[in-house]
Amino acid sequence: MLPEIEKLLVLQDRDQRIRTLKTELKNAPIERKDLETRLAATAAGAEKAKAALRELEVEKKRLEVEAQGKRDQINRFKTQQMQTRKNEEFQALANEIAHFEKEIGKIEDRELEVMEQIEAAKPVLAEAERKVVEARSLVASQIADLETKIATLTETLKTMEAERASLTEGIDEDLLDQYNRLFVSKGGNAVVALEHEVCTGCHMKLTTQTLVRVRGGQQITHCEQCGRILYWTV
Repeated sequence: MLPEIEKLLVLQDRDQRIRTLKTELKNAPIERKDLETRLAATAAGAEKAKAALRELEVEKKRLEVEAQGKRDQINRFKTQQMQTRKNEEFQALANEIAHFEKEIGKIEDRELEVMEQIEAAKPVLAEAERKVVEARSLVASQIADLETKIATLTETLKTMEAERASLTEGIDEDLLDQYNRLFVSKGGNAVVALEHEVCTGCHMKLTTQTLVRVRGGQQITHCEQCGRILYWTV
C-alpha cells in the first residue's frame, strides 16, 4: 500500500471521528429541546387537570349561590303569604313556592353530580402533579448529563482537531485537497477499499485497467464511477 494511502486512511479515521463528534454536538440542543418539550407536555397535562377541577369548583359555588337565591325568594314568598288576606294571592304565592322548590331540587341534583366529579378529579390532579415532579427531577438529571456530555465532546473535539494538523504532514497538497473535497462530498468516505473488483464506496464494478493500477499500488487511483480514492486489501 502506498504510504500516502496509509496516511490518508489514518487521517480519514480521525476526520470521521471528528465528524461524529460535531454531529453529536449539533444534535445536543435538539436533545435538550426534546427533554424540555416532554416536560412542558407533562406540566400542561397537570394544568389541564387543575383547570378542570377549578371549573367544577366554580360551578359548585355558582349552584350554591343560585340555590340560596331561590331559598331567599321562597322565604319572601312565605312572608307575603302571611301578610295577604286574599286566597287568590295566597295560592299564587304557593304555586311560586312550589316552582322554586322544584328548581332547587334540580340544582341540588346537579350539585351532587358536580361534587362527585370533583371527588373524581382530585386524584387525577394529584397523579398529574406527581408526574410533573417526577418529570422535573428526571429531566433535570438528563440535562445535567447532557451538559457533561457536551463539555466532554467539546474538549475531545478540540484535542482531535489540534492533532489532525500533524496527521496531514507529508501528504501532497493537491492530494490532500482532493481528499478534503471527497470527504465532504462522499459522506465521510473519501478513501475506500477495492473488494471483489468492486468499489466499496459506490459498489460499482471497476474496469480491468483500474483494477490493475490499484492492485499494483504504485500510484493514486480513483474510482472512475464515484471519484473516490481506492486502495487494495490483500
